[in-house]
Amino acid sequence: MRKFLFLLLISAVSFAQTNTYEISFDNAVHHEANIKATFPNVKSHELVVSMSRSSPGRYAIHEFAKNVYGFKATDSKGNKLEVTRKDPYSWNITGHDGTVNVEYTLFGNRADGTYSQIDNTHAHLNMPATFMYAEELQHRPLEITFNSPEGSNWKVATQLKPVEGNTYMATDMYYFMDSPTELSDFSLREFKLDGKNIRFVLHHNGTDAELDEYFDQVKRIVEQEKQVFGELPDFDYNEYTFIACYLPNASGDGMEHRNSTILTDTEGLADGGMKGNIGTVSHEFFHSWNVERIRPYDLEAFDFSEANMSGSLWFAEGFTSYYTNLILHRANILTAEEYIKSLNGTFNYVWNSPARAYFNPIEMSYQAPFVDAATSVDPVNRENTFISYYSYGSVLGLALDLSLRSKGLNLDDYMKQVWKKYGKTEVSYTIEDLHKSLAKYAGAAVADEFFGNYIYKSEMPKYAELFKTVGLKLTQDVDKGYFGASLKANDSLVQITSNPKIDSPAYNAKLNSGDQITTVNGNPISSMEDWEKIIKESKPETVLNLIYMRDKKEAKTKVTLSKDPTYSINIDENADKKAVTARQNWLAGK
Repeated sequence: MRKFLFLLLISAVSFAQTNTYEISFDNAVHHEANIKATFPNVKSHELVVSMSRSSPGRYAIHEFAKNVYGFKATDSKGNKLEVTRKDPYSWNITGHDGTVNVEYTLFGNRADGTYSQIDNTHAHLNMPATFMYAEELQHRPLEITFNSPEGSNWKVATQLKPVEGNTYMATDMYYFMDSPTELSDFSLREFKLDGKNIRFVLHHNGTDAELDEYFDQVKRIVEQEKQVFGELPDFDYNEYTFIACYLPNASGDGMEHRNSTILTDTEGLADGGMKGNIGTVSHEFFHSWNVERIRPYDLEAFDFSEANMSGSLWFAEGFTSYYTNLILHRANILTAEEYIKSLNGTFNYVWNSPARAYFNPIEMSYQAPFVDAATSVDPVNRENTFISYYSYGSVLGLALDLSLRSKGLNLDDYMKQVWKKYGKTEVSYTIEDLHKSLAKYAGAAVADEFFGNYIYKSEMPKYAELFKTVGLKLTQDVDKGYFGASLKANDSLVQITSNPKIDSPAYNAKLNSGDQITTVNGNPISSMEDWEKIIKESKPETVLNLIYMRDKKEAKTKVTLSKDPTYSINIDENADKKAVTARQNWLAGK
């Protein structure tokens, strides 16, 4: 009896230390949610509750407080409490009796991995965009109850632990904030792998047959990615949940979380999503190893009040991007030809960018708070100063894999080693740790060359040689002319729509974004077809006499076209048997 009473006491004390939330959707048609939170046993004179300014998996500031209104705070007896504001995203509450209740209205109308959307079809909730938190109480457990609209068929999909009915719990504030949730009349498929339950939730307008076909691809991706690391992560509660929303009112995105991922897109499975959305599945699930558990030191601990910066995103995001399409091939979703073709766009984007003169991959990673779903109203010069760490890391992962394979090694086994050292143990890593791990796996010479030349510096690997080892060829069209800026038709004129690349013909001719080209070599042009015909018929060193409009004034310039720098990666049909075998081994994995 004494032991039973002791356990009851412990349970009561634990509940007294639990923060509780409740969310309802009575005005969902107008994108509103009503949210209540209770913070018991508050010891401080002033309790500060805040809306996040950033979100796990994103690196920029988002200011979620802008969508909050109707805020009220009361004590345990319902008495109104004094609230002051010392910054735009916090509410300072005093005069409480040890309990603070808050209530507010949230507006949400963007379904993606960062924001929330509430309407009459679903409640798509990213927790930092939805729920206030008290930082001083961040280590407490939380319980949340989701109240579905009356008469709806909404169910709950989340990585949170079920308690009872529509009530779920989280061990602390971070796990709660890292647990996106979808309430809707979704469809569910699931399968077991190594004793772990893999669930795929899909809110869409398609058919069960389409979902079955898509889910078969998902299963093959999960199995192939497990092969890279040798095992699945130890998912909390032995379960992983893909939460997908493919609807016209969603926005294209993917966002990884510890035991789940958000997948959103406007395309349904019958409208191109069957093939167009599956890459995001591959990318985000790979993150359950690389990022969620193989975790950069400079992202620990995640700060919800500031931008979060890491120099390791070329590895965390970039190497994940390298595996994205490679896994699709290994899962028999892309053919070998389709996979090789997919390399071209990223390869050209990276190696034809002037930005390598300014930043190496580490410094490109530092740019994330400015580019990762960040917004700005002033023009920027990203065409010349930034390469996405997704793309940069992807082509470097390709180079490292091919380099290792030429020595009888491979990137899969290096990733497996990093997983065992830093992921499975959940000990965060530094860039120097990655360097040392590569030295341990492949030798100091290999590691020093890769990090010394391509990570700490911005040199280009010897791709022609590397591709040759796996029966690929790298070529350029030396007879094709190159202008150096993007254009589009605009009001019967052809307008430059990007900052010209540094040292390109357009740049050297002093042309700028926004310039409208009206005449080329005395001939008026009014469509992209006119412009593309001229470029197609022009070789390097061709001189184009342009008349253009800038700020409503006419001007003239001469553009001397250069050799097109575009690379082409293709299968070499004349490759020897050794190279063909090496290619097959590379693409097949284990």
